[in-house]
Amino acid sequence: MEYTLLNNGIKMPMLGFGVFQIPKEDTERIVLDAIDVGYRLFDTAQGYGNERGLGSAIKKSGIPREDFFITTKIWISEAGYEKAKGSILKSLERLGMDYVDLLLIHQPFGDYYGTYRAMEELYKEGKLKAIGVSNFYSDRLIDLIKFNEIVPMVNQVETHPYHQQIKAQEIMKKYDVQIQAWAPFAEGKNNLFNDETLVRIGLKYNKTAAQVTLRYLIQRGISVIPKTVNKERMRQNFEVFDFELNEEEMNEILQLDLPQSQFFSHQDPETVERLTSLVRKFDE
Repeated sequence: MEYTLLNNGIKMPMLGFGVFQIPKEDTERIVLDAIDVGYRLFDTAQGYGNERGLGSAIKKSGIPREDFFITTKIWISEAGYEKAKGSILKSLERLGMDYVDLLLIHQPFGDYYGTYRAMEELYKEGKLKAIGVSNFYSDRLIDLIKFNEIVPMVNQVETHPYHQQIKAQEIMKKYDVQIQAWAPFAEGKNNLFNDETLVRIGLKYNKTAAQVTLRYLIQRGISVIPKTVNKERMRQNFEVFDFELNEEEMNEILQLDLPQSQFFSHQDPETVERLTSLVRKFDE
């Protein structure tokens, strides 16, 4: 495993496991499979509805809590100082943990300044080992940094071969914010798993297009949280530290970048209306 040091000195694995869209009734079993493979970073969210399943798997693993790096996120409906603080404590209860390693604001909507103040407070109390944001475009990230005390440690954004976040990553590096990729496989869009460039490069190393993708992102200093429910694919995704892409190969993959998101844009009014009205069912 490779690690990155966040701006507060906390060590975070470069490769983790995301539980987005995993049904709550399956989460414990699937996370236990991932733990068996070797994963120690797990990423959930209030809005995923499976915090309890993740927490249960961590307990049942028998591995010390401090060996794990657990991330969760605050949904838009819980924005604002009082609501956010209460929702964080509820997340800890659902997870069955005294602290989380990383807490993120899930989307930059609602009173996320109030949310961040609550996060700063609980960070100082030790209930959050690191704090950050998700889906913050560069303008909102800079704004948050300039008018708050603590610089976010992580910004989790859509990052994959077809949306590489080159400029956004430069801004994050300037402010010492670690970039983390959600949907590193673009959820298979543009036929990523059969992409000619990725497949051809992978043949050289006896690796899949998926493994080449993860290796490429990690070599760029991007933490990744791929998701799968298949244990063999969990193993494949984990086996990306035994090869290294050369400069020419890195440049070839860079050419796959496209100018627009493959999922949504905060600059689209309809998207913002949909996100801000989206009701999430928390795992109560």
